Amino acid sequence: MTWRSAKVVELHDETATARTIALAVHDWPGHVAGQHVDVRLMAADGYSAVRSYSIASAPSSDGRIELTVERLQNGEVSPYLTQQVMVADELEVRGPIGGWFVWRPEQTGPIQLVAGGSGIVPLMAMIRSRISAGSTAPFRLLYSVREPGAIFYPDELRSLSDQRDSLIVTYAYTRVTPKEWPRPAGRIDSNLIASGAWPSNLRPTSYVCGPTSFVEYTTDLLMAAGHDRETIRTERFGATGERK
Repeated sequence: MTWRSAKVVELHDETATARTIALAVHDWPGHVAGQHVDVRLMAADGYSAVRSYSIASAPSSDGRIELTVERLQNGEVSPYLTQQVMVADELEVRGPIGGWFVWRPEQTGPIQLVAGGSGIVPLMAMIRSRISAGSTAPFRLLYSVREPGAIFYPDELRSLSDQRDSLIVTYAYTRVTPKEWPRPAGRIDSNLIASGAWPSNLRPTSYVCGPTSFVEYTTDLLMAAGHDRETIRTERFGATGERK
């Protein structure tokens, strides 16, 4: 794969530490929801740093993609992308990459999405792809976050969940819950899998994305609830939304 020039065309803060970066990529070949790109930054002295980030946007024909990056305090790349990059800046990207952790519009069966923190990014691309393709595949999202202010894409998810036929969203707040939230703060557990995920007898395809410990723990819960391992696709993220 070759490196392509990508111009920053729009910036949007998702949370206090996360930013969505819209890029216009020269000669972009198109992508499938769930794929990612490598981003390369080059310093004046020739030093380069490369990190991988999932694409948050649905496939399009205009060469535009969106990445959502969460800042790591001591990171090399994420502080620049979330605090310093400006509209009209040029980056380099390589991709799209990946063919396993993807959702395609021809998939018509139930889809279970499970996100831990910034693991929501590729799953959001799947949600958006479903809408843009006019798919009627039933989607559910189980989204684990530290507290309400850490939710990525909150307005969009709220609007979609209000429509009910588009997406059913269930949140798990691990540290701080909204006022009068019916469930105490805590991790996703078997009760939440039972109430917030598709039943195993429907044989949904599950996509689980987040830190390694979250992915392994959640996969075990799904299997304990009767989901077949071969129907569960997983992707592990680092602390900034960088793919491992």
